[in-house]
Amino acid sequence: QVQLVESGGGLVQAGGSLRLSCVASGSIFSVNAMGWYRQAPGKQRELVATITSGGSTMYVDSVKGRFTISRDNAKNTVYLQMNSLKPEDTAVYYCNANLRAVGAIRGAREYWGQGTQVTVSS
Repeated sequence: QVQLVESGGGLVQAGGSLRLSCVASGSIFSVNAMGWYRQAPGKQRELVATITSGGSTMYVDSVKGRFTISRDNAKNTVYLQMNSLKPEDTAVYYCNANLRAVGAIRGAREYWGQGTQVTVSS
C-alpha cells in the first residue's frame, strides 16, 4: 500500500530552475533515508543526492553547488531544488525512500517513485 508520488518535472531552458517533490504515502511506520536518482537516455541510473532522517546530505559531484536536497519529515516528503540547470541534467528523475511499512515483517526496505521527466534545453 506504500506509494511514492513525484511532481515538479518539466521543460526548462539552460540556467533555469526546477523543484521536484516526492511524497511517500500509505501505511508507513517510519521513513529513514530518502534520495533522488536520475537516468538519461542510454545511461545507467545514477544516484544524485541523498538525505538521512537527521538531515545529513550527500551529492554526486556533477550537481554540487547547484542542487539542494531537503525533506519534511512530518509530511514524508523529499524535495530536490535544481538551479543553474544544464542540458546534461536532462533525465528521468526518480525518488527513493528507505522506509518501514506498517506490518512489514522484515523491517525497512527501498521504495521507488514512478519517475518524472526533466528536460533542459540549450
